[in-house]
Amino acid sequence: MGSHVIFGAGPVGTALARLLLERGEAVRVVTRSGSGLPETERVAADAADAARVLAVTEGAAAIYNCLNPPYTRWAQAWPPIAAALLGAAEARGAVLATTSNLYGYGPVSAPMTESTPLTATGTKGRVRTRMWTEALAAHEAGRVRAFEVRGSDYVGGSSLLGMIAPRLAKGATGWSPAPLDVPHTWTDVRDVATLLAAGARDERAWGRAWHVPSGEPLTLRQLTAVAAEQLGVPNRVREVSWPALWTGGLVVPVLRELRETRHQFTAPFVLDSTAAQETFGLHPTPIEDSVTHDLAEAGLTDRQPASS
Repeated sequence: MGSHVIFGAGPVGTALARLLLERGEAVRVVTRSGSGLPETERVAADAADAARVLAVTEGAAAIYNCLNPPYTRWAQAWPPIAAALLGAAEARGAVLATTSNLYGYGPVSAPMTESTPLTATGTKGRVRTRMWTEALAAHEAGRVRAFEVRGSDYVGGSSLLGMIAPRLAKGATGWSPAPLDVPHTWTDVRDVATLLAAGARDERAWGRAWHVPSGEPLTLRQLTAVAAEQLGVPNRVREVSWPALWTGGLVVPVLRELRETRHQFTAPFVLDSTAAQETFGLHPTPIEDSVTHDLAEAGLTDRQPASS
């Protein structure tokens, strides 16, 4: 197989690069600054520049979209990036593997499967839906081989827990921007990487979306309890009131953007990942290991071996 070209060196891109390196693959990481694991071939490029993207994907057998533009600029930033990566995959004959999320489903009243309609009306949900619709159309037209993986809120690398845990580690009260007692699915970033790598070489993955293997839902209070136990501190956590968050959004753009996805935390938000688990024989990382990794990534504990 040719080289694996990963766009993005955030939690998912880094986990994917590490996994592929461990398998002896040739890995090229593309970011605007040229960052990435030192063992990879690192290239600086703007993913919205179609000509540059085509140049840096020469020899690619698989192209992985692990990018995440600034949250406040998705509507402007994503379309040219998605078009550039899709065009490069078509020109290079490479598999296009896209990291996505659950925004496209909008508010739900039952566990989400890959057949759940993409009915989001918010800006970010519509952006992600359009990206997948265009990639799928190109796949069905025979122009490219594409698939998408969708995970819930991350744990194990970059997460809501990572926002709360630093205060818990000090024995202080952790403040949560989301309700504490609503069941919610959490997805380990390393499981996202595992599914991306599996799908890139397995034609059964192509032409559809897959939910990342994820464990049983936990409330945020239950999740922070796992972290508190590992830190050896009391699980003191409180919710920031919605009026306070709404008011904060008047002056803090990122808080304002959270209004669109608040439904994911005010009602049960549960991901069914049966299809990927049964098709590829994958299993979610135990939540205890995900939290261990999360705390280590936040610099709150020494890294410990984790199951996968």
